[in-house]
Amino acid sequence: MAKSIISDMDGVIYRGKQLVPGAKDFVQRLLDTQTPFLFLTNNAEQTPLDLKLKLASLGIEGLTEANFITAAMATAMFLKNQNQKQHATAYVMGGGGLINELYNVGFSISESNPDYVVVAKCSSLSYEQLKKAVRFIDQGAKFIGTNPDMIDPVEGGLEPAAGTLLAAISAATGKKPYIVGKPNSLMMMLAARKLGAHPEECVMIGDRMDTDIVGGMEAGMGTILVLSGVTTPQLMTEFPYKPDYVFNTVGDIDLAAL
Repeated sequence: MAKSIISDMDGVIYRGKQLVPGAKDFVQRLLDTQTPFLFLTNNAEQTPLDLKLKLASLGIEGLTEANFITAAMATAMFLKNQNQKQHATAYVMGGGGLINELYNVGFSISESNPDYVVVAKCSSLSYEQLKKAVRFIDQGAKFIGTNPDMIDPVEGGLEPAAGTLLAAISAATGKKPYIVGKPNSLMMMLAARKLGAHPEECVMIGDRMDTDIVGGMEAGMGTILVLSGVTTPQLMTEFPYKPDYVFNTVGDIDLAAL
């Protein structure tokens, strides 16, 4: 059995406000077998507490905030390690989860010559925010993205995600963002470190070939693709790499066979 499980959430455990079939039983098996696990998500809008409460509202109990790592957390840790200024500032396009994590590592949120422009999925996006982000980057602010996902799976279909905002700002400024979240293996390594495991002792579960699977593979982890989110069987064949396992949903995964 894999010593540690690292699992994506969107498209794997739920789609929007609906649980993926079998997800509740899968999480219960993790708890019952005392398998070390983390939920690793490119979602930067919500805090670990938000995610814990969301899963509880969907019927998944027994989790703690320590069971989650978000792209917002990884981005804040990265910027804390990179920044040399005592009072660094950031202009943020994103939700409260991202702003909270940046506050936690000592950043101030500012619209006055910020050191960084940090962009995540933003459900309340306005054209004024786009204009400010472009202007600050043109003035020298460093361009950071929490994750590259172009779309997110939700009940009934798909919706634009952080990557669409990054693409618009990049087109306007001619500059590319540094992206912290998946598929950057940095985020995978942070998860393995939190579990106290070597990457080779971990299995990454996700629904995206271009983030979850390639990120896990490049970090040296085993990989499982589930077909409950973005990637279809046909789309999977278009990539020059493949996952170690493919299942319809996490409910089909036999932990003892990994």
